[in-house]
Parts: sequence; C-alpha cells; structure tokens
Amino acid sequence: MADTLQTGDPIANDMLFEWLLRRGDTALVLGHRVSEWCGHSPVLEEDIALANIALDLIGQARLWLSLAGEVEGKGRGENELAYLRDAWDFRNVLLAEQPNGDFGKTLMRQFLIDAYQVPLMEALKASKDSRIAAIAAKTAKEVAYHLDRSADLVIRLGDGTPESHGRMQEALDTLWSYTGEMFAGDAVDAAMAKAGLAPEPATLKPLWQETVDAVLSEATLTKPDSDFAHLGGVSGRHSEHLGHLLAEMQFLQRAYPGATW
Repeated sequence: MADTLQTGDPIANDMLFEWLLRRGDTALVLGHRVSEWCGHSPVLEEDIALANIALDLIGQARLWLSLAGEVEGKGRGENELAYLRDAWDFRNVLLAEQPNGDFGKTLMRQFLIDAYQVPLMEALKASKDSRIAAIAAKTAKEVAYHLDRSADLVIRLGDGTPESHGRMQEALDTLWSYTGEMFAGDAVDAAMAKAGLAPEPATLKPLWQETVDAVLSEATLTKPDSDFAHLGGVSGRHSEHLGHLLAEMQFLQRAYPGATW
C-alpha cells in the first residue's frame, strides 16, 4: 500500500491507476466516436458543435491519462496509454463505444453519459486528491455545457415530428441497457470511496435518474422498463465495436511507431 497524494489515506496505486483509466478511456473513446461526425453532420452548425465537444472530451482524456501515467510510474504518458494499448486494456464503459448510428442515437448516447458526468464531476471537486479535484473543476464546466446541449436536442427531437420521435425512442431503447454499468461499483470504486478520492458510483444514480426522467418526460419518450445491464467495459471486456474503433484511432502510431511531426 502507498500513501495517496496529499491525503495520507492508503490506497493501492494499481487501484488508483485503474480508476483513472476508467475516466480517461471513457472520455477518449467517446471523444473519438463524436469526432467521427466531423464532415458528416446533418447541418454545418451541428458539425462544428460536435467537433468542439469531441475536442473537449479528448482534452479531458489527456488530463486523466496523464495523471494515470504519473500514478503508474512506468514512464507511460497520455500518448502511450491512448495509442499503445489493446482493447482488453481499455477501461471505458460500454456505452461510450457503441456506434454512432443516426444523429438521434449519437445524441441519446451523449445525453445519457452527460447526465452521469455532471454529478460525478461535482462530487470529484471535493476529492481529497487535489489533482483529481483540479481536473474535475475544469471538466465540470465542459460537461455542464454538454448536458445542456444534449438535453435540449433530445427534447426537441423527441417532442418533434413522428419521424424524429420514433428515432429517439429507438435510440433510447437500444442504449438503455448499457447505462447500468455506470453505477455498478466494484473493489476499485470501494477503495477510492474509502480513501475519500471519489464517490461510490451508486450514489450518483438518483441525481442521474432525476435528470433523465425530467428530460425524457419533456421529450415525450418512454423510459424502458428494464434493469438489465451490460457489464464488463470497466474491467476490460468489450464489445466488438471497440476493436474497430481502436484500429482506426491507433493506425498511425501502429504503422509508424514513434513517428513525430
């Protein structure tokens, strides 16, 4: 066991490293997914907005992965962790890696994650680790904007035309079973909570549920009546989609190892 940072509360470095990967990998994978819309969005304004959100997410990933590399202490930084790991080494939630589908599915995926990220970052601002708290303070401003935007668009499309309503309901039905993983804690989460570094995931669900219920109600969408949850992403068991995503994201570094501009 090692002393954590400024707190003196003991937590194994490998558990802290795992937890940081979960934050960084989820931001990185979601950021790449959103970036896939660049040049393909339905209108120019959305193309620019999605590109900016992708940049926010990748910026967040850099912060979390840089800290993860520092904690690991093996000389790996943000670039090595992003580009030189295989799919089974990634710790993102499964929801983040799901394919974009149509515009409605992309927005619904974003909203479901944004509604989780906002209370998470607010809680992390009180972390006993000043580095985690600092990242959360910066990230909280971005995710609050992301949630405002995604919630507004979910409402507008859900309560829009029969076509847009149907697509948003289909997206919700498809993605709902991936949301439970965000609140399924394990030994890593328990250790972080005990050390005062992060909240137990389950404690965030009421706030997430409150936001989701309010938005879905205004969007005239029906929340699926199922508690089934796909699990495994945060422990390295991913869908086939992540492998395809990494093949594209990591191609340049894999093809030309160590290349620099």
